[in-house]
Amino acid sequence: MFTVTLLSSPSNPVVGPAVVDSLRNAWGGGDALWLAPDVAAEFQVETVPANRWAVWADLQGMGVDLVVQSCEGRRKKMLLADMDSTMIQQECIDELAAEAGIGDHVAQITARAMNGELNFEDALRERVGLLKGLDSAVIETVLANRITLMPGGKALLATMKANGAYAALVSGGFTAFTGMVAETLGFDEHRANTLIIADGKLTGEVGQPILGRDAKVVALNEITARLGLSTDQVMAVGDGANDLGMLGLAGAGVALHAKPSVAAECDIRINHGDLTALLYIQGYSVEEFV
Repeated sequence: MFTVTLLSSPSNPVVGPAVVDSLRNAWGGGDALWLAPDVAAEFQVETVPANRWAVWADLQGMGVDLVVQSCEGRRKKMLLADMDSTMIQQECIDELAAEAGIGDHVAQITARAMNGELNFEDALRERVGLLKGLDSAVIETVLANRITLMPGGKALLATMKANGAYAALVSGGFTAFTGMVAETLGFDEHRANTLIIADGKLTGEVGQPILGRDAKVVALNEITARLGLSTDQVMAVGDGANDLGMLGLAGAGVALHAKPSVAAECDIRINHGDLTALLYIQGYSVEEFV
């Protein structure tokens, strides 16, 4: 059996009974279960419908995300999350560059790297090199004034952890930011790259080895082995090309507001919902949110 989940952004609740019933009838699904009024609902089907992606495309135009997955093992025991444009709404290096007056140039490199057009490690070295000489105090300025959490993150972490899950933040960004985000949201651990600082200035260098696509896969394997979990028990979430390794290995790989080239390689694509979508697709109702 498979579960079909329909969901929208909580700020734009457009999953009405007519939408759900129409698809449920067309696909011969079971009774609808409402997870949140006008925001999320699910029903079961016996097989994955042949026109799944055509329907998905139609629903996208209505502001609705569609996810079809096996009913078995939906609730995960571990969350492995990217940070930039996933748990927070910004790319940290772009915000540092904006403070340095080179924001547009660096943002263009970031966008190409996240879309898989550039080697991640090389692109990171290039961007960090452009920050050479920047006062390290700018990091605190960016943290205080430019970084905002992605909606739904606190509920996602609190609810999964209350149900026994482990949470790890694994970022191609920097420890100066993952530390704050991990503490604020309640992650059990965090891994990221290190900006080298000397005499109160960024040296333009990043600590080695660089945490990129392969390192995120290593993190998934190391943490699951340590916890005695299988990769099937993991939900991974990210938006960039450097996340594809972990998204493909995890039992549930979620492309959240991802670059088109990244979303195209994932079966779970959330373009309208916020981070609470990761709870709905595990079958949690809004009443169960912590």
